[in-house]
Amino acid sequence: MKSPVPLLLLVLSGVALAQGTSPLSLLYDQVLVQSVTRDGKTAEKRTPAFTKVRPGDVLAQTVTARNVGRVALPNLRVQLPVPANMVYLAPDGPAPEGVRTEYSIDGGKTFAPAPLKKTVTVTENGKAVTREVEVKPNEYQAVRWTIGTLEAGTEKTLGFRVQVK
Repeated sequence: MKSPVPLLLLVLSGVALAQGTSPLSLLYDQVLVQSVTRDGKTAEKRTPAFTKVRPGDVLAQTVTARNVGRVALPNLRVQLPVPANMVYLAPDGPAPEGVRTEYSIDGGKTFAPAPLKKTVTVTENGKAVTREVEVKPNEYQAVRWTIGTLEAGTEKTLGFRVQVK
């Protein structure tokens, strides 16, 4: 079920958003994703109007950015947090052309393209050693997409999958 994105779930920058006059329309969608077997083949079933989720369920969260104005919107940033009771799994399909995807492990304060790195201190042979390690996707806390240019009358759908804790 598509609905306007609550402002708390989505952060935008790079475009002026005046109430009721924005050239940008945003639609948030969340569907339950399940694997089903049909005629001996595994297929994906997407249920938009689900009412309950259980630990382990996979959801696809997407936002469609639509330029309803008359001019192109440059350098548009769209950000979605990974909900606190969920774990990031992967993108929900390939990123659209002209879109850069970045991830955050600090609640959306900083972003970088994957693979993210972090510094950790471990003890080896009784000594503290600092190492740079790759961040696992399940540690991502937010995703930000930068759309180079969103032409008038066009849209881009951006999204990722999460698993219920």
